Amino acid sequence: MRNGGKLLVESLAALGAKKAFGVPGESYLAVLDAMHDTVGAFDFVLCRNEGGAAFMASAWGKLTGEPGICLVTRGPGVTNASIGIHTAMQDSSPMLVFVGQVGTDMKGREAFQEIDYRAVFGSMAKWVVEIDQVDRVPEILARAWTTAVSGRPGPVIVALPEDMLTSMSSAQPLRRVAQIAEPSPDQASLEAALSLLSKASRPAIMIGGSNWSDEGREALQEFAEQSDIPVIAALRYQDMFDNHSASYGGDLGLGLSAGVRRTLAEADVVLAINTRFGEISTEGYTLFEVPEPKQKIIHVHGSEREIGKVYIPEIGIHSGPNAFAMALRPVRGNWSAWRAEARAAYEATFDLSPQPSPVDMGIVTAHLRDVLPDDAILTNGAGNFTAWPNKFFKFGKKARLLGPQSGAMGYGFPAAIAAKVAFPERVVVCFAGDGDFQMNCQELATAAQAGAQPIVLVLNNGIYGTIRAHQERHYPERVSGTTMFNPDFAALARAYGFHGERVSRTEEFAGAFERALASTTGAVLELDISPEALTPRVTLSQMRAAALATQKGT
Repeated sequence: MRNGGKLLVESLAALGAKKAFGVPGESYLAVLDAMHDTVGAFDFVLCRNEGGAAFMASAWGKLTGEPGICLVTRGPGVTNASIGIHTAMQDSSPMLVFVGQVGTDMKGREAFQEIDYRAVFGSMAKWVVEIDQVDRVPEILARAWTTAVSGRPGPVIVALPEDMLTSMSSAQPLRRVAQIAEPSPDQASLEAALSLLSKASRPAIMIGGSNWSDEGREALQEFAEQSDIPVIAALRYQDMFDNHSASYGGDLGLGLSAGVRRTLAEADVVLAINTRFGEISTEGYTLFEVPEPKQKIIHVHGSEREIGKVYIPEIGIHSGPNAFAMALRPVRGNWSAWRAEARAAYEATFDLSPQPSPVDMGIVTAHLRDVLPDDAILTNGAGNFTAWPNKFFKFGKKARLLGPQSGAMGYGFPAAIAAKVAFPERVVVCFAGDGDFQMNCQELATAAQAGAQPIVLVLNNGIYGTIRAHQERHYPERVSGTTMFNPDFAALARAYGFHGERVSRTEEFAGAFERALASTTGAVLELDISPEALTPRVTLSQMRAAALATQKGT
C-alpha cells in the first residue's frame, strides 16, 4: 500500500522523469514527502517563483522532447505559473503541471485558494484533468503524459486534491505509457506533394516546431540542398535547420527582413512542415492571404487539427516532421538562382554598420559567433534585444535556441537554468534586457542552489525598449511609463554567488566573456547599451534590398 503522493512520484520516476521544477506548497506535501526517497534519481529543483518554475519546465520540454515537470500549489501558485503554461502551449512544448487542489469534501464552496482548473485553464492547456480517486493515478498519468508528447505537443494540467494524495491505494505505480508512432505520410499525398514541387517556378520550404529528431533534420537538409530549395524558419525555430547550409534563407521572426519577406511572398509553392502559421511567422497573416493564399501550400503537420486551421492548403498531409522528411526524395528544377538570392539576402543581414552604443552589440555578437562551441545553447525572453541572438547568430546542427513563441518577458533566464540542469557540460548563454531580466532575476538563487549557472548578458539601456519604440512612433514626444531605475546587476549577481562584471565599452567585452566562460559559478555581464541603440542599424545593402522589395510590391 502507498498513498497518492508516493504513487504519483514512483510512477513519474519509472517513466524516466529526472527533474521537477517548482515551489513548495502545503496542498501537495505528500508529493514532496515522496520525493524525499527519489533524491538523485528524480529531484525537485526548488524555484523562487512559480512563473520561473513553469518557464523552466516549458524550456525543458522544448529542449529535450520529454515532458517538463512543474509542481505548484493551488490558487496563487498555479496562477503565477500560468505564464509558463501559456508559453508551453504556444511553443508546442510537452509539459506536465501538477497542482494541489482543495480536498474533495470542500469543492464548490470557494474554499481557501480553490480554483476550477478546467474553467481557468481550459483554453490555455492541451488538457486539464483532476484526479479524485487515488486508484486512478496511474491511469490518468499515462493519459496525461501521452497527451503532452503526442500530436502537437503541449502542456497538461493535473489537479491533485489534498485528501486524494494522502489516501492509500494498492494500485501499482505506472511503468510505461503508450508509444505512439509518429504519423507517416501516405504515398499518394507524398507523390502529389513532390509533383507539385517539381512543377514550381519558385518553391520554398517553411519549417517550425521543436519536436524534430536529428535524423529528421538531417533528412530535410539533404532534401533541400539536393533540390536547391530555400528554407525559411518560423519564429525562433532557426535552430531546427543548419544556418550554415547554402539552402538556409533566414527566419520569420520579429523585424522581418526584406529577403525573407520576398522569398515567401514571391514563392509559388510553399512546403510548410511542422509549423502552425502563427501571427508573427505570417507577418500578421499578410504574407499569405486568408483563407486562400495565392501561393500553393503543402501543409504537413503531426496534428490534423493544425491543417486548414488558418489557410486552406493545396495539399494537407497528416504526418510528423521526421517521418515526412525521411520519406522525401530530391526534386529537380531550375532554382539555383532563386535559392542563391535567398541565401545572399540572409548573408547580407550580417553586414552591420557600427551601433550607436558604448557596447556595440554587432561586434559582441560577431565575437560570440567566433568563440562559442558548436553545441552552445542560447536563450532569450522578449524585447528588442532579442534581435541579437535571433538575427545575428548562426545556429549549426548542434546549437540550440530557446525563445518564447508567446513573446513572454522573463523566459530567457529560467530557460537557461533549465538548459544547464539538462546539460550541465554545455555552454549556455542567456540574452536579457534590463526589464526582461528583472522579471525573474530572483531565480539566480535557484541557479546557485541547483549548481546550474549559465552566462547571462544583461543589455542595460534603462528603458522598456520595445514599448518605448512603439510609444515614440504612435505618441511622439509623450514618453510615459517606460524609463526604469535599475540596480547594479553585477553586484546583484555577486550577491547570489555568480561572477558579476560590468562592461562599459566594446573593447572590454572579449576579456569579460573569457572570464565568464572560465567561471565555475556562472556569470552575469552587465552591458552598457545606449537607449538610442534599440535595434540594429541596417547597412546600405539592406536598405537597397528593402527598397527593391517595395518596388516589387512585396
